[in-house]
Amino acid sequence: MRLSAGRLALTAAALISAAAVAGCASSGSSQPAAPGSTAPTPTTASPASSSGNTPAVASPSATATSPAACPTSSLQVKQGVAQGYAGGVYVVIDFTSTSGSPCTLYGYPGVSLVSGPPYTQIGLAAKRSTSTPKKLVTLAPGATANALLQIVDALNYPSANCGPTKATALKVYPPNQTVPVYLPNTSYGCTKPVQILFIGAVRPGSGSSS
Repeated sequence: MRLSAGRLALTAAALISAAAVAGCASSGSSQPAAPGSTAPTPTTASPASSSGNTPAVASPSATATSPAACPTSSLQVKQGVAQGYAGGVYVVIDFTSTSGSPCTLYGYPGVSLVSGPPYTQIGLAAKRSTSTPKKLVTLAPGATANALLQIVDALNYPSANCGPTKATALKVYPPNQTVPVYLPNTSYGCTKPVQILFIGAVRPGSGSSS
């Protein structure tokens, strides 16, 4: 299994642009990459908002006859394929319906790196990327939707500005839900306010192809 080349190329280019904020979030000045690493080059910042410990509830553009939103209890959430780049990694997060009836996903998952258990959030939650337009995704029983997460390598940044800490998991809220799931992940996060996580809106499919 591997990421669809066309989908990854389009989303990755926009997410790398969004990663421009990571280089200046710590102190208001750009942060150099660690020797031997290549941090995403700042270009333009995409309008985005944070989503993590307290997920905002979006209002889907749906009719009154649309299926209800998929609750966390009716979803199997897992990390899909991952692909590294010079300075970080892209990780697909898959949401598969385990319900016997159709349900919907709309907007952005809430994602953060945590240590534990007991789980404690490390630094900033993922920032929303506007590279993928929001759309209502209806999941039939057993169907899958996905969102693309970018994790910039925290070790790109000076330790004094980042405060790197190794995570034990990703804390993931399905869109518009308040019950999270925890997915094992050992990426480094920044305990200081450096933006290293960027999340796209949910899309139909698993984000991979055979």
